[in-house]
Amino acid sequence: MIAKRTKKGVVSYYWNLPTWADKKGCPLTREALGSDYATAKKRCDDVLNPQFDAWRRGSDPEPILRNLKGTFDWLVIRFQDTPQYRRIAEKTQADYSYVLERLANYQLKDGRRLGNVHLNSVTPGVADLLYEALKKPTQPGGKERTRTAVKAMVIARRAWNAVHRAESDIVPFQNPFAKMELKYKAKPTRLVRHHELTRMVEVADRLGLYSIGTAMMIAYYWLMREEDILKRLTWNHYRPADRPDVVRIIHHKTGELVDIPLYDEDGTPLWPELMERLDRAPRYGPVITTRETPDRKRKTHLPWEPDYFRHQFAKIREEAGLPPDVTFRGLRHGGITEGADAGLSDAQMRALSGHLTSAALLRYAQKTQKQRLDAARLRREARTKQQRMSE
Repeated sequence: MIAKRTKKGVVSYYWNLPTWADKKGCPLTREALGSDYATAKKRCDDVLNPQFDAWRRGSDPEPILRNLKGTFDWLVIRFQDTPQYRRIAEKTQADYSYVLERLANYQLKDGRRLGNVHLNSVTPGVADLLYEALKKPTQPGGKERTRTAVKAMVIARRAWNAVHRAESDIVPFQNPFAKMELKYKAKPTRLVRHHELTRMVEVADRLGLYSIGTAMMIAYYWLMREEDILKRLTWNHYRPADRPDVVRIIHHKTGELVDIPLYDEDGTPLWPELMERLDRAPRYGPVITTRETPDRKRKTHLPWEPDYFRHQFAKIREEAGLPPDVTFRGLRHGGITEGADAGLSDAQMRALSGHLTSAALLRYAQKTQKQRLDAARLRREARTKQQRMSE
């Protein structure tokens, strides 16, 4: 996908063939994708690039699928065509595919790849052996890879369930990866506190990475995920024409659309630091967090790519003197925990964060000493009131 700026200053996106492919007679042609970055990228990722990859391989995927039908390899491929797979975030999709491919390439004791084994032969006993094998350290004296093994079993269970719903005549009802009694307690994400956010934003601005400072503030204040900030939050969402008093947040993971108010009932700004920053920020493209430096070849300002964005975030963190366990994800955790410290109810926090359930929210709103202190104070006050009433 390439970006071009029109004479009117609007950035438009196009999909184009490599010169070598055009010379070899590739039937695909150049396509205009419009000026909405998210829509253009989705068209490339979902349709155009897969079509080009199929032509480049010189094979039709359908006959391949027919030959693999009923095997674990087929399950992996078929899973990627289910609604359950398409609903998850792009980053998570890549993670799922990587884990399942590793499982498919696992060599059994008889020398066969798991991918070549028919699903009828993948029993709970096979799943247990896989789990134990994946837990083993990669080096002598190393730690058990319990998290890796648990993650693989959970993903395999989800894939089996999803494909069984679509192909119940092929995929056995009994899921061998179910009821495995997996035990693993994930280490909680390190919270990023407000004073740490402020320090990193100051460093980002000093380094000329103004858009990353803005992204950090958006994650903390408006509780957005990195992927949604970098790919989906456009200037049209900030003070939209039909509601100039809100910012329209789309949480792709849950499908929730949240109109966060920008002003209190008396007209006081609710997010003054961030609103002032956005109101004076240059608008290089449709996405708010567009890179400051134009691409040397395309001469346009492009959105951040995730890997380079994280590299620059690490640079900012180091310059700010913060430890390596400070991550971009910790900004959202910090913002939600700030809400819990402020005494927001679960319903109020979910209204801001876009979480569908209180259980999902609690993974972010971590327990703090302030919450314990407030809880102890409220218990004392209730106890004292009860004692006075009984006297």
